[in-house]
Amino acid sequence: MSKCVGTGLLTETDLAYIGVGSNLDRPLEQLSAASMKLATVGEVQARSSIYLTEPVGGPPNQPLYLNAVLVLAPGAGLDRPEALLEALLEIERGQGRVRRERWGARSLDLDLLSVGGRSVDCPQLTLPHPRMMGRAFVLAPLCEVAPGWRHPVTAEGACEALERVGSEFVVRTDLAWQLG
Repeated sequence: MSKCVGTGLLTETDLAYIGVGSNLDRPLEQLSAASMKLATVGEVQARSSIYLTEPVGGPPNQPLYLNAVLVLAPGAGLDRPEALLEALLEIERGQGRVRRERWGARSLDLDLLSVGGRSVDCPQLTLPHPRMMGRAFVLAPLCEVAPGWRHPVTAEGACEALERVGSEFVVRTDLAWQLG
């Protein structure tokens, strides 16, 4: 049995930052539906603007992505970060996500970026997300909803990281969340 380092029970003050992305099957509708489903998992406290971004990695000629970050206060029954991750994966599956190839086009991608300033290292979950500090499509919306967010291990701020990596291919849109 493998051990996890840094897990523990979530408290009512532990906020989860969730990256949301889609480039297939009506991406704006996918993001909006995911936001509504996340509201059944906990209280959605903030939604960033929706950003148009170029694909990073993966096969060539993918459609552009829509990306955002949501802030969630996990609800009852989600006592550990791993349980929250499983809830996100269930939402992805419910919206038609099929994992065919790494970084390939997808109907929905929900990334658990950070939970309550924790550092977690498990086979199924690493927090903060191991690649988030190098991805402008995550950092730009994160800076919008949590400009003071700092990496719990390196102490680098999300907005500092965004300046470092640049945001040339990340465009804030005027698209509105379709919530009901």
